[in-house]
Amino acid sequence: MCLAIPMKIERIEGDRAMLSAGNVKRMAAINFLTNPKIGDYVIVHAGFAIERLDPKEAEETLEILRRI
Repeated sequence: MCLAIPMKIERIEGDRAMLSAGNVKRMAAINFLTNPKIGDYVIVHAGFAIERLDPKEAEETLEILRRI
């Protein structure tokens, strides 16, 4: 089973972005998103940002993951 997690877009470089979740930073493809922006929260799965998230929901999910 794979886990898709919310991450925040920190920097955009063409069709890839530097994303962060806590202290974790990863590059991921953003091809599936329409007009991604720095500061957007996205769901990341297998190296791809697959969906934009509501910031409040993303923060709540990240807090739950921190507690685990």
